[in-house]
Amino acid sequence: MPTKPPLKHKPTPQKSKTPAFRKTRATLPKILIFDVDGVLVDVRGTYWKSALETVRSLTGKRVTYAELHKWKSKPGFNDDWSMVSAWVTALGKPVSYEEARYAFEKFYWGTDGKPGNVRNERILVSPLQIEKWAQRFELNLFTGRTRQEFSYTFERWPATKCFRTIITMDDAPKKPQPEGLQIILGGRDPATALYVGDNIDDALAAREIGVPFLAIIARGEDRYRERAARFRELGALALLPRATDLDSLLPGPKDNSSRSAALLR
Repeated sequence: MPTKPPLKHKPTPQKSKTPAFRKTRATLPKILIFDVDGVLVDVRGTYWKSALETVRSLTGKRVTYAELHKWKSKPGFNDDWSMVSAWVTALGKPVSYEEARYAFEKFYWGTDGKPGNVRNERILVSPLQIEKWAQRFELNLFTGRTRQEFSYTFERWPATKCFRTIITMDDAPKKPQPEGLQIILGGRDPATALYVGDNIDDALAAREIGVPFLAIIARGEDRYRERAARFRELGALALLPRATDLDSLLPGPKDNSSRSAALLR
């Protein structure tokens, strides 16, 4: 397991249901950095469900995924425990960060012999896809998970070995602080990297040090228009519905131009 520590092109006009694109600075990255939750892993039944259940248990109020996305869209709330603490407090029951974490983890990990939501973890990208990217780019991870949470899902996953550096919230200040990205870059030019994330804090961290950013957000998600607009404001090069759609932007081994432009939806 890894240790801690623009080719120019005129995009073809789109005539199908694929959204229109416009050309931006087109730099072919050498370094791909991925967020984990919502990018490589579906967390709707794990972190998101645990957050909703925690808020309900602490307040007695029924809350929704739409409300969750409203809170997740605020800076600093990539950390679910911070979000839950603020959310519950706003509903009239002041709760500290540690209290929110303790309550959340009972739903996430399980308690008293009852399995937790972590059992619902589902990886969205195949090991084969990761291995193909690793043949063309240096791969890294910068996640808001703890090392324990990361290891639970990825320790036995065969593609984990493809990532050069893995930064968790135990290894660097939490997003939107950019130190995790800086550790991965190790003094290299930020423009040679591309950070792929799904949260406002991901975009803010990337912008802080000049790392190009690509957002993962699917049409039909709660608050899509508002979140998509915010990602654009923060300079996202593209908005894609899933990480596997990266291949529509990044050139293959023999493709030197036709799919290499950085695009913005």
